[in-house]
Amino acid sequence: MSSATRTPDEISTEIAQTRNRLAGTIDQLVYRTKPKTIVQRQLATTKASFFNADGTPRQDRIAMVGGVVLGVVATIVVIRKIVG
Repeated sequence: MSSATRTPDEISTEIAQTRNRLAGTIDQLVYRTKPKTIVQRQLATTKASFFNADGTPRQDRIAMVGGVVLGVVATIVVIRKIVG
């Protein structure tokens, strides 16, 4: 929209460019919202939480999760002994 008067060819070209950008944006949105893509992205995020960039496991995170699991299991065992 650089000039006040545009030729029909300029308008058609601008419409075609806008249509192409819109189509690309829609394709990106469709890709990002596919369940498979969401699962892959979440899996990568989860793996990054438990592994360093060089691929070695993060011992602190693994120990923390192990401690939480052990605590939950111990709590369930104690509750069952008290109730039953």
